[in-house]
Amino acid sequence: MNYIGSKSRLSSWIQEEVKKVVGTDLSDKIFCDLFAGTGVIGRAFKQDVKQIISNDLEHYSYVLNRNYIQNHQPIKDKEIYLNKLNNLPLIDNGFIYQNYCLGSGSKRQYFSDENGKKIDTIRVKIERWKEAKEIDDNLYYFLLASLVESADKVANTASVYGAFLKHIKKSASKKLTLEPAYFMENHNTHMVFNRDSNELIKEISGDILYLDPPYNQRQYSSNYHILNTITRYDNFAPKGKTGLREYNRSDYCKKSRVRQSLEELIRDAKFRYIFLSYNNEGLMSKLDIQQIMSRYGEYSLQVKEYQRFKADKGENRDYKADKTYEHLHILKKKSI
Repeated sequence: MNYIGSKSRLSSWIQEEVKKVVGTDLSDKIFCDLFAGTGVIGRAFKQDVKQIISNDLEHYSYVLNRNYIQNHQPIKDKEIYLNKLNNLPLIDNGFIYQNYCLGSGSKRQYFSDENGKKIDTIRVKIERWKEAKEIDDNLYYFLLASLVESADKVANTASVYGAFLKHIKKSASKKLTLEPAYFMENHNTHMVFNRDSNELIKEISGDILYLDPPYNQRQYSSNYHILNTITRYDNFAPKGKTGLREYNRSDYCKKSRVRQSLEELIRDAKFRYIFLSYNNEGLMSKLDIQQIMSRYGEYSLQVKEYQRFKADKGENRDYKADKTYEHLHILKKKSI
């Protein structure tokens, strides 16, 4: 997925820096990805560590990580179910088509009419299989994660869902095909949560805590509200021109609350090593973070320049390169 703040291009660097501090053998370590997003960092460490604890407040993120992180053993017949879903006759009374496609009269155009109907058709069938106990939770989340990513590929947006485009762009005109969200198989068990980070941190413990909170005032719940609607598939009255649902407002996106929230999180963390990703354009300054983390142990900082990519509003999700700096704040906590 094309995702705000994605660490896909920084994951190798983050792995290197973690191993410099913790050691190259992480096989006995519990690694927590507390603001997991699409799970890029958790996936990068999944094969190296004893256990991943993954968490995010957004439901679409929970679905993705429930598949990519918690699923770790082969799932029987998953291709058969994918094939069935790709060949169902389309329904036209589903929630996505009725509220987010132009043909229904909604005045919203997040998807082409055909793709909106297909999203509904697949989503309804997945839920019916689950309710009938034809599929277990592992297959359910595999199929649901596959739908989230496949729907995102044909969304008629400029990468985020804060608004839709007036005309169907080239990528959005393609027919949706449900493609598999394959996960890494291994012998270790993992845990995935859908909780507020500052509450969950009081209940978990481990060795390595990786933090990648929102940097600025952009709320992920509003930027990706359609994905939450696909995963929850609940009944509500979409609001306004963009069809928003009620959404979470993170304290990490509030200048008045972010420092206190981070302080409480670091204080309550029962992890020896803490790594915080934060770029040079965030609500907190480098000094703010240093002052907070230094109170709890040995602090250090690594910085990496990289190319940030901004979504273009053109036809093919072109990108404009722009340099930014990623700060990896490191804490060896003196007491846990």
